[in-house]
Amino acid sequence: MKIHEYQAKELFKKYDIPVPAGGVAWDPPAAVKTAATLGGFPVVVKAQIHAGGRGKGGGVKLAGSLGEVERITGKMLGMTLVTHQTGPEGRRVGKVLVEQGLSIVRELYLGIVPDRSTAKIVVIASQAGGMDIEAVADRTPEKIVKVFINPLDGIRSFHCRQIAYALELPQAAMKQFLNMLPRLYRLFVEYDCSLLEINPLVLTAEDKLVALDAKAGFDDNALFRHPDILECRDLAEEDPLEIEASKYNLNYINLDGNIGNMVNGAGLAMATMDIIKRAGGEPANFLDVGGGASSEMVENGFRIILSDKKVKGILINIFGGILRCDVLADGVVQAAKKTGITVPVVVRMEGTNVEKGRRILSESGLNLTTAVDLKDAAAKVAGLVA
Repeated sequence: MKIHEYQAKELFKKYDIPVPAGGVAWDPPAAVKTAATLGGFPVVVKAQIHAGGRGKGGGVKLAGSLGEVERITGKMLGMTLVTHQTGPEGRRVGKVLVEQGLSIVRELYLGIVPDRSTAKIVVIASQAGGMDIEAVADRTPEKIVKVFINPLDGIRSFHCRQIAYALELPQAAMKQFLNMLPRLYRLFVEYDCSLLEINPLVLTAEDKLVALDAKAGFDDNALFRHPDILECRDLAEEDPLEIEASKYNLNYINLDGNIGNMVNGAGLAMATMDIIKRAGGEPANFLDVGGGASSEMVENGFRIILSDKKVKGILINIFGGILRCDVLADGVVQAAKKTGITVPVVVRMEGTNVEKGRRILSESGLNLTTAVDLKDAAAKVAGLVA
């Protein structure tokens, strides 16, 4: 789960991580009221969406007066902001963050993520912070510093010094950083984060370190421990089909292709998408109904896939273990009869009660294509939508 920048900064404040003074606004008068409390100009007006690269897309603007704050906010609210992370469809801006302007000397990068290959937490830092950090990592990876931390031991002072020296901080800012990084790490662990990122972490003319931006992501499986984070969920920033799927405990991710997928198991889903690609097709979604799915869950999954207008064909790939093949077949038949299939459907199933499941499908009177194995299924569905 992601949260907005202004929400991440509220979380930073709880851990005494310095952020600019400011506040969120949903309309121009509120933005003007906030700007008037900041003690001078310029101030910064920042669009609040779940995507990076806002500055290049016109979502970050300097204002030199209250009149400019009102004008910029009025223009920004309601706009469709397109960045390299939103895709061409962009995101609608529904709120802005108004913050004090800072005298910036340097822009740095600081982030914390889990590293599954080493089962450690990695702190990532760079002297080349700012909007183009992805290009830095791609073209000049030597400018990126990584420090791996054993979560059983936690962060130590030598970890912090290693990062601080790599950033070549002035002496006046060194002590501040050595105090700030352990607090950021503690936030990461205590809130079950999947990502914490400050880009940029700025050094001001007064040798102060300030988190000019803040990004936070959280492990969905741990959200039951953090009701305060759940309250930050912004459904307007999420795909409507993914929201609908979550109501039925379905794992759904919308993609750009035209072949819908229904599988039971994340590993099987990944393999199915890979084989579709090898067969010349493009997956339109990742839909895992889970091992213990009921026919109702299968029906809802089928309905959600069909509601995606990009879908030109569906591949159902089920290994019947906990989810029996006859239960799957019942769900498919129910869904097909209720929704009215207008696209080709290829079914590949193996496992418990597979013969019964095939008989249910064959006797349904529906126009379904069966496959002998996954390679055959992928080839058939790719051919049908070509």
